[in-house]
Amino acid sequence: QVQLVESGGGLVQAGDSLRLSCAASGRTFNRDYMGWFRQAPGKEREFVEAINWSGGITYYADSVKGRFTISRDNAKNTVYLQMNSLKFEDTAVYYCAVDRSGGSYIRNRQSYDYWGRGTQVTVSA
Repeated sequence: QVQLVESGGGLVQAGDSLRLSCAASGRTFNRDYMGWFRQAPGKEREFVEAINWSGGITYYADSVKGRFTISRDNAKNTVYLQMNSLKFEDTAVYYCAVDRSGGSYIRNRQSYDYWGRGTQVTVSA
């Protein structure tokens, strides 16, 4: 059974950093693009960052450019999201997921399978 488990969320102050992890199990994902999305209360789930299978290509939303960095460790079947200079508007539940489009629609949440349950990130102003 495929499972994704996010961790590392918490309550921080604006300007702080957090590192989220997404541990995958059930099969290896070292040939899959992986992505992070987030959903704030009352808003749609939005794309944050994604990474290709080797980690050599990354994609990001303009809102996190220069502050967030996605990476992966295929030996551990884990994807990370390093979040620096956090802002109040980064408050959301963060989800990781597996892209099934081979990167063709990397920013489209409908292109993703195997979602985790999410981890809450709360940034106080």
